[in-house]
Amino acid sequence: MDIHEYQAKQLLSEYGVKIAAGGLAYSPEDAVQRSREIGGHVWVVKAQIHSGARGKAGGIKVCKTHDEISEAAEALLGKRLVTHQTGPAGKQCLRLYVEAGTDIAKELYFSLLIDRAQERIVMVGSAQGGMEIEELAENNPDAIKKIYIEPAVGLQDFQARKMAFALGLNADLVPQAVKLIQGCYRAMRELDANMVEINPLVITGHGELIALDAKMSFDDNALFRRQKISELRDKTQEDPREMAAADRGLSYVGLDGDIGCMINGAGLAMATMDMIKLAGGEPANFLDVGGGASAERTEKAFRMVLQDKNVKAMLVNIFAGINRCDWIAEGVVHAVKKIDMQVPLIVRLSGTNVEEGRKIIKDSGLPIIMAETLAEAAEKAVQARNEVVARLG
Repeated sequence: MDIHEYQAKQLLSEYGVKIAAGGLAYSPEDAVQRSREIGGHVWVVKAQIHSGARGKAGGIKVCKTHDEISEAAEALLGKRLVTHQTGPAGKQCLRLYVEAGTDIAKELYFSLLIDRAQERIVMVGSAQGGMEIEELAENNPDAIKKIYIEPAVGLQDFQARKMAFALGLNADLVPQAVKLIQGCYRAMRELDANMVEINPLVITGHGELIALDAKMSFDDNALFRRQKISELRDKTQEDPREMAAADRGLSYVGLDGDIGCMINGAGLAMATMDMIKLAGGEPANFLDVGGGASAERTEKAFRMVLQDKNVKAMLVNIFAGINRCDWIAEGVVHAVKKIDMQVPLIVRLSGTNVEEGRKIIKDSGLPIIMAETLAEAAEKAVQARNEVVARLG
């Protein structure tokens, strides 16, 4: 789960990370009022969306008068910002963060991430902040410093100091940096975060370290014990299909194709999508129904896939190990009868009780297209999709 910049800053400030004064605004009038409360002569109006590179998309405006703040807020609120992270659809800005202008002497980069390959937390820093870390890694990988933290031991003081010096900080700034780094680590550990990123982390003209931007993401599986964090979820920033699936306990990722998929097992789902593409089609989604695909769960999955109006055909690919093909077949028949499907359905079953499962589908009298192999299923799905497109003109 991702959260907004202002939410991440509020959380990090509770752990000792310094941030600039700021306030949330939902209208131009709110934005002007926040600037009056902050005081000063320079303010920054920031669009709050779940994406980086907002500045390149015109989502960050530096203002020197209240009129400029009002105009910036008017232009940003309701605007759909498109970045390389949002995709072509973009994300709509429905709230703003008005922040005091900062005298920036130098920009740095700092983050904490979970490195699953190493089974440790990695601390990443660079003396070159304010740019995309992916771009920096490609153009100047030597500028990035990584320090691994053993979770059982935790962040050690010497590691925080080592990162502070790697950021090119003077000795008088090292104590500030150590406090900030330790605060970020405590926030990550205690809030079940997957990532804490500060980009840029700036040195001000007055010799202070301030988090000028902040990003945090959290482990969905731990939200049940982090009610405070769960309440920060902004559903307007999520794909409505993915949001509805998560609320129903399904693993769903929306894609841009038109062949709907319902599969058990993430690995099989990935392989199925690859086969669809090899057959000349485009998957509309990733959907893993898991091992306990009851009739009710299968019906929910069908409805989830068919909510996407772009779907022209649907492919069900089940390998029954923990589950049984006859149970899956009964669920599919139940779902199709209840939903009254309007698109072709291709089903491939394999594994435990496969013959019984195929017989249930055959005896149902429903117009379900059967396939024995994954390649055959993908080819039949693409063919059915092409026929529907041709029929619709």
